[in-house]
Amino acid sequence: MAPIPDSKGSVQVMKPESSIPTTKLLFAVALALLLTATPHARAQTFSVVHNFTGGGDGANPVNGFVADSEGNLYGTASSGGPSNNGVVFKINSAGAETVLHTFAGGTKDGSGPQGFLIVDSAGNFYGTTSGGGAYGSGTVFKLRVDGNTKAGRRGRPGRHNSNSETVLYSFGGPSDGANPLAGLAFDAAGNLYGTTSVGGSSGNGTVFELAPPVQGSGTWTENVLYSFGTGTDGANPVGGVTLDASGNLYGTTSAGGASGLGTVFQLTPGTPWIENKLHDFQNADDGAVPYAGLIADSSGNFYGAATEGGGNGGGTIFELSPSSGSWNFAVVYSVPGWGISGSFRNVVLDPSSGILYGTTHCDGAYNSGTVYELTPSAGTWNYNLLYNFTGAGDGQYSFSNLVLSQGNLYGTTKYGGTAGNGVIFEVTP
Repeated sequence: MAPIPDSKGSVQVMKPESSIPTTKLLFAVALALLLTATPHARAQTFSVVHNFTGGGDGANPVNGFVADSEGNLYGTASSGGPSNNGVVFKINSAGAETVLHTFAGGTKDGSGPQGFLIVDSAGNFYGTTSGGGAYGSGTVFKLRVDGNTKAGRRGRPGRHNSNSETVLYSFGGPSDGANPLAGLAFDAAGNLYGTTSVGGSSGNGTVFELAPPVQGSGTWTENVLYSFGTGTDGANPVGGVTLDASGNLYGTTSAGGASGLGTVFQLTPGTPWIENKLHDFQNADDGAVPYAGLIADSSGNFYGAATEGGGNGGGTIFELSPSSGSWNFAVVYSVPGWGISGSFRNVVLDPSSGILYGTTHCDGAYNSGTVYELTPSAGTWNYNLLYNFTGAGDGQYSFSNLVLSQGNLYGTTKYGGTAGNGVIFEVTP
């Protein structure tokens, strides 16, 4: 599992800590040493949309957004709010924030949301919390929002009188998993799919399904599709899963595999579901320790990111392509950087241009992270640095994926900004 430093520079490890071998905390020490940034940068196409104060508006976001057709952004902050357990927020096209829900923590509605949100056809949002809930091991929640309009491609105006959060499932551990760190995925039937970073039969994490209530029962049912075993099959997924048209699930593990440095996996439906490892990371040119999940293009290829290694030291962006019943692994680009500085969350693909966009969390000229793009050209990919974070008012340490909305890129940093609690930023490619 991936620990993330808190606002005081200490490393947070989501409970239960005893279930995570210390050898798997692959970059805790490095990220705990917060580097001093030089307060100077070239701010060409970059702007700060919102500074988190650390009060009621939230603090320390570690993921990106879902966007609607009007340019509104919906996301989570991992802390802040009245109980300091995190919030769900909306940022409108003018940059104004509205807090949609504050997490109470404890046994109530969860705490510490770290994943992105998804939205259903009625405009309801779904996400996870890494802690809290009935058993203290995290939750899956649904948020019904009054006046929510056109959220995401599937969204339509909500018809509700007030915001209402419902815990769909509380992880109890160990067998059902614990501490989800990623967002969720829908299938056509409305089932939800996700990962837990620990728990399961061997404590190494799970892939789970939540089935909606049947005939108005009101209860969602969890089914553990796969528990990662002794480690050779992968361990500690931090990213979520992606579905293909046949109902197969694809994802990554941050540890385990042949070399203990992470895997890419496929799960095929059945009783039980069957895992097929698509790649074992070796910390060579292929990189190592993928915390990000996978995204798909229209041809059935998948793209992902490894946080470490690669030819330029800052991790890799890779592609998996289907070929005659097998899969070909190829490095798209070796990202500049050092050690564990690379991309932490999913890259985003612009379907019209084929360009990939991403962030790195602690490399760049000021060791505070970057925003970059990769442009396909004649069988190769060209790297272009879009922005260097200074670690000052512009933000520091982007653990975020990016979202494309109305031609611009939006993301978050966990720290920095005027109050040091992170920012929402905009970059025009």
